[in-house]
Amino acid sequence: MSGIQFGLPVQAIWLLRVRCSSRKNEAITERTNFHGETMSSTLGRKVRELRQEKKLTLDQLAQATGSSKSYMWEIENKPVARPSADKLNRIAAVLGVTPEYLADEERTQPTADEHDEAFYRKYQGANPDVKEKLKRILDVLDDE
Repeated sequence: MSGIQFGLPVQAIWLLRVRCSSRKNEAITERTNFHGETMSSTLGRKVRELRQEKKLTLDQLAQATGSSKSYMWEIENKPVARPSADKLNRIAAVLGVTPEYLADEERTQPTADEHDEAFYRKYQGANPDVKEKLKRILDVLDDE
């Protein structure tokens, strides 16, 4: 088979299916591709795209967030990704966005304000020497 069905590449063909969970009356919506393979969550796609934009490998992102490579692979590829709040904060900090952006299913691009907020959160966690250096850099830039 050529990988083309009805003029679309196989990767572009996906279906929504509902599977029942063990809890009464709870259904989980999953995206599957043409072959019925489960696709990643919105969170996973955002993490992968931002990681690739920053030219980070899975291993580098895992090390920067204090995670294993396999855990980060699961975040990016499993249909339901549920990292802890602490882990989500760490991932967002490394990727330069807010955890709110990563968790929001509706938004596809972080805003400039979110990038600023992510920078400020990183600044808040910096040691005093780094903060002082950044202040001096800003003072130099303000003088121009």
